[in-house]
Amino acid sequence: MNIRSHARREVHHSIKRQLAIVFIVLMTGLIFACWLANSLFLERYYISNKGKSMLEAYMVVNRAMEKEDIYSESFQRELESVLSSGNISILVLDQSYNTVITSVSEGNVLSARLIENIYDVNRSNRATIIEGDKYTLSRTRDEFFRKDYLELFGSLDNGDLFLLRSPVEGIRENVELSNRFLGYIGIGAVMIGMVIIWYLSKKITDPILEISRISQRMSRMEFDIRYKGKEKNELGLLGESINEMADHLEQTIAELKTANNELQKDIEQKTKIDEMRKEFLSNVSHELKTPIALIQGYAEGLQECINDDAQSREFYCEVIMDEAGKMNRMVKKLLTLNKLEFGAQTMEIERFDIVSVIQSITQASDIIMQQKGVTLKVEAEGPVYVWADEFDIEEVFGNYFSNALNHVEGEKLIEVRVEKVEDKVRVSVFNTGQPIPEEDLDKVWIKFYKVDKARTREYGGSGIGLSIVKAVMEALHQKYGVCNREDGVEFWFELDGGNGIDIRRSGKE
Repeated sequence: MNIRSHARREVHHSIKRQLAIVFIVLMTGLIFACWLANSLFLERYYISNKGKSMLEAYMVVNRAMEKEDIYSESFQRELESVLSSGNISILVLDQSYNTVITSVSEGNVLSARLIENIYDVNRSNRATIIEGDKYTLSRTRDEFFRKDYLELFGSLDNGDLFLLRSPVEGIRENVELSNRFLGYIGIGAVMIGMVIIWYLSKKITDPILEISRISQRMSRMEFDIRYKGKEKNELGLLGESINEMADHLEQTIAELKTANNELQKDIEQKTKIDEMRKEFLSNVSHELKTPIALIQGYAEGLQECINDDAQSREFYCEVIMDEAGKMNRMVKKLLTLNKLEFGAQTMEIERFDIVSVIQSITQASDIIMQQKGVTLKVEAEGPVYVWADEFDIEEVFGNYFSNALNHVEGEKLIEVRVEKVEDKVRVSVFNTGQPIPEEDLDKVWIKFYKVDKARTREYGGSGIGLSIVKAVMEALHQKYGVCNREDGVEFWFELDGGNGIDIRRSGKE
């Protein structure tokens, strides 16, 4: 109902009708303006042009008389051109009233008019237009011929008298005739223009109405309709935009339906997630149970004074402190892992030297390596710049290196290598020792997973370090992995290489 009433309002205020009205008003206004300009200014314009032509003829004669060049062919041609273009008659009398120049056979008529003008006879029949020092331009009425004339009379620079005369050929009748003709032409132009504007407006409004019908069907979720116009103008562009919008809406609805299906799958997986949460809590409880039991047992032993000697008490305190430290480290790692997995960890991407980070971590473990008799071999030509979060990469390499340090056996060799592969930098940590069973290679990244639980417990491992490595590298969208070699195990990761552009990017991954 609302759509129909809206359509009726649009028809009531039709663009075709509005364009026709605007065109008629505009054309009528232009024609009236032309008619008014003809009536008010055409006669003045005509008189002004006549006066300019007569003044030009006066200056030509005056120059020739000064140079005494009135009998030359060039003067005759110039004077004839000026007089004929303005339909001007001329008479020049010397100071004895003898004819010097004349362009008419009835020179006595012009002589009489010149003398009347010089001696100001019949002034009532003359209207002065321009009055100069040596000439006067006026409009006069010749009652004998019943015509109006423009007359320019006066004296030349040499003292001769002159008269220039041109008939004003019924300018009022010409103005009336011109206005009448303009009216006929205007009415015809308006009628023809109405037909043309109606046709053109129809060419404009029909595509608009078609687009309106398409949009109404789209509002009813019908996206199979398309605009089929072939216009090469803005309407065609609008139609193409409507078609693109229909395609996008159809695609978006399909994506929404897909997303809805995915949401259903997510709901179905909620139970699995709950099971994983329960398993996680179970693992945490299991990992904390042993150190808590040890702390409790040794604390009760201290309280009950099982051994009174100072050496025993010191041993008990060391055990309690060691277990508490393990618990503290495990909790911190769990918090770090939780932030990474849930996107709460802010990553500051920056350009830094990875070799410097490696040297800092390996130097800090120098005493431990000496105690274990470990040989460290670093193959890196620094500096090597990479893009990443420096703090997180310290965590990644630290976990790799401590893992190698805890599992090194045999030759007790740890090998750290930094290699550039195209636009990537690959960092690998290798240690001699027992290989990881092939079935466990993909499981080492799982939280709390331990290949050799007794060995892990021996050095205080929590099974979280490699999970942190996985979370960091996936947040950076970089590759990482582990592989067995002939005499040991190698862990590796890759980063984007430095290119000399210092760009920082921060955000939640």
